Amino acid sequence: MKILFYISKKYSLPIIEPIVKYLEETNHLFAFFTSQKVMKQIPADLNRYKFLQNINETILFAPDLVIVPGNFVDFRIPGIKVQIFHGLGVEKPSHYKIRHFFDVYCTSGPFVTEKYEKLQKKKKYFLVKETGWSKVDHILHYPATDLRGKFKIPKDKKVILFAPTHSRKMQSAERLLPIIPNIIKEDEFWLLKFHELMNRDIIDGIKNSNQIRIITDYDITPYLHLADVLITDTSSVAYEFMILDKPIVTFRTQSRKNKGIDINQSSQLREAINRSLLDPQEFKQNRINHLKEINPRIDGKISENLISTLEKILNNNELQGKRKPFNLFRKLQVLYHEKFKKGYLR
Repeated sequence: MKILFYISKKYSLPIIEPIVKYLEETNHLFAFFTSQKVMKQIPADLNRYKFLQNINETILFAPDLVIVPGNFVDFRIPGIKVQIFHGLGVEKPSHYKIRHFFDVYCTSGPFVTEKYEKLQKKKKYFLVKETGWSKVDHILHYPATDLRGKFKIPKDKKVILFAPTHSRKMQSAERLLPIIPNIIKEDEFWLLKFHELMNRDIIDGIKNSNQIRIITDYDITPYLHLADVLITDTSSVAYEFMILDKPIVTFRTQSRKNKGIDINQSSQLREAINRSLLDPQEFKQNRINHLKEINPRIDGKISENLISTLEKILNNNELQGKRKPFNLFRKLQVLYHEKFKKGYLR
């Protein structure tokens, strides 16, 4: 069985990292095909793998499976196209948008599975398999020893992580960023992680200081481990943080408001942080309940389960007789982005 990873964004690398590790351990054959932007920034530890340079090389590689932590994939690549999602954005309508690129949707938990199974009954041509989201393995297995020393964060400071979504209708940065420098306490160190698609006009005014650091790394995982409290909105990072059983403050979140303290005004932020630090276990049971719906599998073996599930699909020929729609408009989009944008669609 040959597997191709199709990567259009650098932040997708932690999603596939545990899958790659498992494939190495089990001697599977795999390769990568990335956007030009990602290719220019490939971390040194990934250079030992096989990276295909163009669409013709992917055709010659002839993968059985194409694993995609994103919304689009080049239709010219052979093999079963598998959507594993780029986040746990279960509240966002785009999470459930069928673009007719994929043969298999690997869902994170019952909440998403139910919605995709309803879509499957209408569309009929794709399969829905609940495997769990592979980045959860990465979060659980991340080497968290002495992270404060590694990232030069004072040991006597509480760490507050602010990670808003980029979505214009859901983002909190415009409201919260202006007040953050004014509410930081002496015993706190703040980390700010902005999505690469965030409107630059919103964040240009904030600068690094002795108590604020803007994170530019593509992988937020070490900072999830470092943080005592997460501040966000309707970003899927909330569920990544919940895996570590730590408190969350959300700003006007659009769903599951009781996963932490949800505030409606920026003036409420300081009090919410204080409350979270004072009693970090206040919403523990809520976190457990939500994860049971969104990603109940936290055994660190999601990647193994994913590959096993996909192998069964191949071996049992479960997609026999199922054909995707012609999808001309989306195919033209892919070709346009390749020729004129020098990259691939998000």
